[in-house]
Amino acid sequence: MSDIIKQNLWDIIILNTSGPEAEWLQDRAASSPMDLMTAFVAAPRFLSKKIISVNPDQQFTLNAEIPGFSVEGWSLVRLARVWLLTQLDPSDKEDYVKNIETLFDTAEMNELVALYSALPVLSYPDQWLFRATDAVRSNMGFVFDAIALHNPYPEKHFSELAWNQLVLKTIFNDKPINFIEGLDNRANEKLAITLSDFAHERWAAGRSVPAQVWRLAGKFMNPTLLADMQHLFDSENVDDQKAAALACNDSSLAPANYLLAKYIDLEKSVKSGTLTWADLEH
Repeated sequence: MSDIIKQNLWDIIILNTSGPEAEWLQDRAASSPMDLMTAFVAAPRFLSKKIISVNPDQQFTLNAEIPGFSVEGWSLVRLARVWLLTQLDPSDKEDYVKNIETLFDTAEMNELVALYSALPVLSYPDQWLFRATDAVRSNMGFVFDAIALHNPYPEKHFSELAWNQLVLKTIFNDKPINFIEGLDNRANEKLAITLSDFAHERWAAGRSVPAQVWRLAGKFMNPTLLADMQHLFDSENVDDQKAAALACNDSSLAPANYLLAKYIDLEKSVKSGTLTWADLEH
């Protein structure tokens, strides 16, 4: 764990705590692993429930050390818990892993949120892969969000199968996929095909598909996906039409480019850069 990250997290804490709160945290950090773990659980009793504020320089430093890592929108308790975990000495792997696993095994929902949020800063990242993929199956929305959204851990460590399951569940739960770190980097053909099947099921049931979904299809265009693009162009939903234009533009297949060329205004918007996937983010 980078000392820069530890210090940066502490700097954010200092800006969001009272003197007694900061003193309590410092005292816990200088104590034994068992006291640290006890403090992790007890934090809500000693810290306010406020949502923290983070200045741009602090967020820039976090991203410079761990790309995609963000504490924006976190509560003070969540941030403090993650910081407390960074104070555990990782030099003895067996003890370190045992302590973290104990917290996982006994955690209630908000503690789990902090633990999954901390994965990018924990030592021995491969050690937590089972825990992380298990969180994708969680029915607790806040726990799922902690691993799926604004968390760089899955991009770096998930297998293709686990990654695809995370993306699909995000879509199924109507969460914004643009909050998934590494979304474009981890796009793959199997996911694009599965998304097409998912869309057909939704359409057959008279339901819509979030337009953002199609950003994962353009680079893997095939005849089935091309037919999906035509379906989107024919939609009365303007966002569907925009998504089709952007996906066709992402494709290197001539038929996709020919299809896009039929919709002159959309083609101009995409080619000029006035229409991007960011316009479909919610």
